[in-house]
Amino acid sequence: MTKYPLFNSHLDLAKSYWKKLLKPNSIVIDATCGNGHDTLFLAEIVLRKGMLIAIDIQSEAILQTKFRIKAQIPPEIAQNVQYFNQCHSSFPAFIQEESVALIVYNLGYLPGANKDLTTEEGSTLKSLANALKLIAPGGALSVTCYPGHPAGKIEEAKVLEFASTFDPKVWNSSHTRFLNRNASPSLLIIQKLLPNNTLLGG
Repeated sequence: MTKYPLFNSHLDLAKSYWKKLLKPNSIVIDATCGNGHDTLFLAEIVLRKGMLIAIDIQSEAILQTKFRIKAQIPPEIAQNVQYFNQCHSSFPAFIQEESVALIVYNLGYLPGANKDLTTEEGSTLKSLANALKLIAPGGALSVTCYPGHPAGKIEEAKVLEFASTFDPKVWNSSHTRFLNRNASPSLLIIQKLLPNNTLLGG
């Protein structure tokens, strides 16, 4: 496999941001947990003191994620993961506003499953609007878009249009795309301003 010194994929870049942002006591939401690969990576960073919430509308995805966490995370830590088999358009009511360090989205369809079951622009935009209320000062949203299929291309366009409207005095929206890889996934990072003398995660 070809190796580049900074990053090889959108996921490499995303993970580098996550590691820089998160602390062991951070609250994190994986809003589309899929097969649990991102959930596992996040769990290894935050679960000793923090909280990790995994959401997916497909029960198969929740089962896959639970299996992956159980197989690779000690049980006394794995018990701190909370799973919600629901649409990502809403979040569990107990999550307080401005308390979450990171919300991760991996849009599109569940790898290895029915490709006709994908995230959709309407529910994704609703989720992002709700997510903004939960992000703590200095926190972020990480959104991977997949424009390689028709629904994903439309979804990416709407998500980027939405993210471009945010007040730059409060939010910093940045979009990364490989220019020489046709229809490759792209990464949107939305950061919330960290006021002076504020420590993210307490």
